[in-house]
Amino acid sequence: MKRILYLGYYLKNLDWKKLQSFLEYASKKTKKTKISLLGDAFYSVFKYNISILEYFQFRFFEQNTEQRKTWAGTGYMFEYQLTMNPKKERIILDDKRRFFKEYQKYFVHQVASLEEMKNNPEVIQQLLNNPSGKIVFKVSDGKCGIAVQVAKAKDFDVKSIVPFMEKNQFDMIEEFIVQHSELNKLSPSGVNTVRIFTQLDKNNEVILLGCRQRISVNSSVDNMAAGNMAAVIDENSGKIIDAGIYSDITKNVEIIHPITNVSIIGFQVPFWNETIKMVKEAAILHPQNRSIGWDIVITENGPGFIEGNHDWCKLLWQLPAKKGLKSLLKPHSK
Repeated sequence: MKRILYLGYYLKNLDWKKLQSFLEYASKKTKKTKISLLGDAFYSVFKYNISILEYFQFRFFEQNTEQRKTWAGTGYMFEYQLTMNPKKERIILDDKRRFFKEYQKYFVHQVASLEEMKNNPEVIQQLLNNPSGKIVFKVSDGKCGIAVQVAKAKDFDVKSIVPFMEKNQFDMIEEFIVQHSELNKLSPSGVNTVRIFTQLDKNNEVILLGCRQRISVNSSVDNMAAGNMAAVIDENSGKIIDAGIYSDITKNVEIIHPITNVSIIGFQVPFWNETIKMVKEAAILHPQNRSIGWDIVITENGPGFIEGNHDWCKLLWQLPAKKGLKSLLKPHSK
């Protein structure tokens, strides 16, 4: 019954244009009819607890039964993350204002809520005078870069900024982050964040489930959903060890960045030891949330948090690895 409800959710939110594109690609690749592929996709929704699009993104059309069993899809992850990060506890991660309050010491940029700005004009002035010359408007419960607006600080003053935020329903503002020069060489179009997935075991020891480098491709954001890449970072060295991959299966993997021509494989993420230390410290601060996807910016002054995600992305986690990683979660399932 639960998976029937999931199917309804997938159909309601389905990107039909993307489905058509994936069907065309998979049909040409396998020489199978679109009807047979679609039938297998719907079967897989119930058999493997994945979404319709994940059938294609996980490349199930090329895999046998045993390979398919290794992938963690939307349904599985929803249930897992609900257990790991209970609804009553995940507010710390869901609300960006609360997240900043709880993890403020790990931030390298200024953040303020609308309420703070109303009560303290000095906060506004500090944000408007930040070194980047830019500010970022957000909503506190925004996901995947949605409801984000970057603006020039000089276009606002102490009197105009609060009314602007109220009119446009923004309740948070941040200093625009200037990424490390090495990451800027890799891709200057957007701030390229690192995502690290952590899991607490039964002894509250921190386990790293994976490290990924998001890589923007001529885009102001770095999310895979916006057409960008991600690559696997070796957790010990901080070096990218495999090609960049898109969530769009019709695109080829990239060994060299298509815009900057900088090599992706072998790229050294700066301040890696400091990044790992920060994440491991933060992961045990609130052990009621046991499995978190941390978004980290690397600046010339070191690493800092952007946000923590209780519903971290299974695509960003598994696609760059080119394999299903469900086995990493099973030891922690209740």
